[in-house]
Amino acid sequence: MLWVGLSSCPVFGFLIASLLCVSPLPLSKPGGWRRNLHPLKVFFGSILFFILFLATAPLAFLGFLLWAPLQACRRPFYYHWEAPSSPEQESHRGFELEGKASFGFATANLCLLPDSLARFNNLGHTQHRATAIGQRVMQGVCQPNIQIFVDSPSSSGALSLSTATTPTAAGRHTQNFVNQGSDEGADPSVSNPGSHVISVACDDAVDSPSPLLNSNQNSNQEDGVNHQTAPGAFPSQGLHQQDHVPWAVSSMFPANVDILCLEEVFDKRAAKKLTKALRPRFGHILYDIGVYACQPPCRCSSFKFFNSGLFLASRFPVLEAQYHWFPNSGGEDALAAKGLLSAKVLIGQNKKQRRVVGYFNCTHLHAPEGQGEIRCEQLNMVTKWIGDFQAANRDPDEEVVFDVLCGDLNFDNCSPDDALEQNHCLFEEYKDPCRAGPGKEKPWVIGTLLEQPTLYDDDVNTPENLQRTLESEELRKQYISPPVPAEGCPLVYPSVGQPWVGRRIDYILYRENSISKHCQTEIEELTFITQLAGLTDHIPVGLRLNVIMDPVHDDV
Repeated sequence: MLWVGLSSCPVFGFLIASLLCVSPLPLSKPGGWRRNLHPLKVFFGSILFFILFLATAPLAFLGFLLWAPLQACRRPFYYHWEAPSSPEQESHRGFELEGKASFGFATANLCLLPDSLARFNNLGHTQHRATAIGQRVMQGVCQPNIQIFVDSPSSSGALSLSTATTPTAAGRHTQNFVNQGSDEGADPSVSNPGSHVISVACDDAVDSPSPLLNSNQNSNQEDGVNHQTAPGAFPSQGLHQQDHVPWAVSSMFPANVDILCLEEVFDKRAAKKLTKALRPRFGHILYDIGVYACQPPCRCSSFKFFNSGLFLASRFPVLEAQYHWFPNSGGEDALAAKGLLSAKVLIGQNKKQRRVVGYFNCTHLHAPEGQGEIRCEQLNMVTKWIGDFQAANRDPDEEVVFDVLCGDLNFDNCSPDDALEQNHCLFEEYKDPCRAGPGKEKPWVIGTLLEQPTLYDDDVNTPENLQRTLESEELRKQYISPPVPAEGCPLVYPSVGQPWVGRRIDYILYRENSISKHCQTEIEELTFITQLAGLTDHIPVGLRLNVIMDPVHDDV
């Protein structure tokens, strides 16, 4: 019994809140925001939960007194390593063979909190959602990588389109996944995804609208891919080329994601379910990242009930990792140890047998609106901590091929209320592919924060439906969170002749001045992903970078 008390201590207060809040906070359903509650059930249920609280509180408090001092010896994360089936599974031969390679990154906020707290975001069933999310991510990243050749008057050549695979099963169980008999899903089998080439005749440009792909066309067959496709079959899954950024709205995660960053994975059981689902593809996983209990300077506001919620899954071995927590959080955010995780990963070798590495950073900033000063201070810390980490771990004999920063920054680039953060010097160091300038998004950008009351509406409750909705500006206005006006100023948005852009608070940024001088970087694909429709209130984002080593400088 004492062990039960110890294990429950980090979230003792929230465990009680879960018991008290499960009945009053039901999930919304299609066609209604809240279910009607039976008054007698609420009354007697509350009495029962209160009795349970009084009976278990003394034991839990004793466990709490023993647990809190032990957190001073706790390491800041768990590291799970899965033995690869082959050396190629956790390395990249591109630089060794050809001097060029591409790398895929993705980020998503999952809201995997204890059920009572997740319900405030109109989400619940945390353990079931964790299992379903892991299965869907694996379904996407393990799909074959398809090359599409487009014949049109304005574009030609090969497009590397990892999102072109037919989303046959991605959205089948969005609404009924909570009825699954078991929390544990079978791990998807992983094989080295092949690369397929499909020729598509097209009379219009790549970004021209066309009907959706029929789910019976181009489906994966037992012996490969069916190559008989109708003209113009891939519009919603195809790449749009604008502002020198190839982008797409995809109903599946891009194939061959190398590093995955997740936020708000606060629940430890949910983190373990994600680890079990993702480990066949991502052999190196960091989770339960953060600190607990009272932290220096040992004020009440520095007591942490939750970890950072960060979760990092990498196909490449992690050579070094370091975590810092933000000391300036306030309000409800101060209960969680939000911060920055910096990692150095081993990619492989180049032609001259020099070690090739990459830097990957993930973070989750302060959430409440109207508190840009706190977020700016945290961005200052992020900039300093990344610089310190790379200075301490850089080896002059290594080749650095990417430096990526991603996560939920909790501010956007279109709201007047976020003007302070939009002008931060971080964006002078790191490139944002979606940003036209401070406070101005590129016209094709899609917001990543969904309106919580409408998460289960028909237009957004499956990956395919959400994909269609995001491709329509009028529908996006109904389901994507709008910009936030500055205090005391009415919002006039958008400007005349400008498109409506919702709040994009999930970022993937990359830096070029910190990588090896003879490396050249270009964006292969930026993706807004709808595969987690109905499982989270955020839209995941993916980015694929091409890195080419200049052979002239490489020989020097």
